[in-house]
Amino acid sequence: MSDPLHERERAAAALEPVFRAAGPYLEGLAGRPVHDRSRDVLFAELDGPLPAAGEGAAAAVERLVRVGTAAATHSSGPRFFHFVVGGSTPAAMAGDWTASLLDQAAGLWLTSPLAARVETVVLGWLKELFGLPASYGGVLTPSATFAHVTGLACARAWWAGRHGADVVADGLAGLPRMPVFSSGLVHASTRKALQILGCGRDTLRTFERDDRGRVDLAAMEGALAALGGDPAVIVANLGEVNTGDSDPIGELADLAERYGAWLHVDGAFGMFAAVSPRTAHLARGVERADSVTADGHKWLNVPYESGFSFVRDPAMLARTFGSWGAAYLPDAGGEQVNYNSLGPESSRRARAFPIWATLRAYGRDGHREMVERHLDVSRHLGRLVEEAPDLELLAPVRLCVVCFRYRPPGVPEEELNGLNARLGEALLADGRVYAGTSTYRGMTVFRPAALNWRTTRADVAALVEVLRELAARL
Repeated sequence: MSDPLHERERAAAALEPVFRAAGPYLEGLAGRPVHDRSRDVLFAELDGPLPAAGEGAAAAVERLVRVGTAAATHSSGPRFFHFVVGGSTPAAMAGDWTASLLDQAAGLWLTSPLAARVETVVLGWLKELFGLPASYGGVLTPSATFAHVTGLACARAWWAGRHGADVVADGLAGLPRMPVFSSGLVHASTRKALQILGCGRDTLRTFERDDRGRVDLAAMEGALAALGGDPAVIVANLGEVNTGDSDPIGELADLAERYGAWLHVDGAFGMFAAVSPRTAHLARGVERADSVTADGHKWLNVPYESGFSFVRDPAMLARTFGSWGAAYLPDAGGEQVNYNSLGPESSRRARAFPIWATLRAYGRDGHREMVERHLDVSRHLGRLVEEAPDLELLAPVRLCVVCFRYRPPGVPEEELNGLNARLGEALLADGRVYAGTSTYRGMTVFRPAALNWRTTRADVAALVEVLRELAARL
């Protein structure tokens, strides 16, 4: 096979293997292991040198689909609890296929008014869903990390401006270190964003009143006062990955107002607390933030590479990421938005399509119902842990994360970390359910997150059963 031009009359045929496999694959997700390591031998069929003469689209895609449906980690299924990962609702998956079909260059209004308009619509819908003011600016990003980069880049530009500098044009040279304060709940992606921005990964200071990482407000206020009026950035955390714990965002907003600081909120999955009246109090104060980060491929259940960044002053996005001075790039105005001038990406796919599809398909009520089902599922898992004589719940179940460890009677404390680490390895190797370990308060723990749209109580019950079965073999 040579130039793909020769396949232009048969372009749709390349999609047929995917379409044929989609139904059986999706219908079988609930019953298959999350990962079958014996299937890794199939990887060899994807290896080898680059062929001089290709085998054609249909044959190549057929091979990829056959190997992929067998050897993939089935993270879109209901029993993937490792990290904080959602799946893809039927509408979101179809929306993503539509994005690939139309293949829009979504950065400029000129290249795709459709993609730009849909992005504007979904940003408005997301602000409604989260209770953010409609006046906030926003942009879709590939991830929460990129959303942090977006919001914190705006914070950096604001902070430099307070020092009389234009960091967008001139960089950080000659400026002091930007003070960034947070609690012990801060996520590594915030530090990574600061690293990318040249502010330094380890310059962020945490203020903790206990070994759970909860914020010491008095100590943070003392540090802000010690700056003598110089500006700072406060990072509030809504939904911590080990326990689902959150900072008191309203109180941090009070501090930010009192000392003229920029308030950035990391709501990667915790922003969805705002969707339910049962948990909305955790998000109270977010509407006062200067910038807010959230993720789509977590609790919204859209395909991977989906994040959101919202900024109180919409003009900050354009000042931070626009004004390239490239004559070939057209300006836009009004509803004609160039989203590549509002965020770190220049080349962008139409990632708004799956978000539009799932929000349109299920609406505010459907997403509230899904979030509340996951809250119930997680609390059910918490009760199962508490009722088991050999499991120990280590934190209250607040959102969709349950933090616990295996603690059989008679095992000394100093041996529990090693035992739980081995059990975590055995659980991942087994593959029927997927939930690895983390470290919390010096303990090796499990912290499964139930936020896949398919997940039910039966799935978390299976996690407990498999975990205790494997533990009995150790």
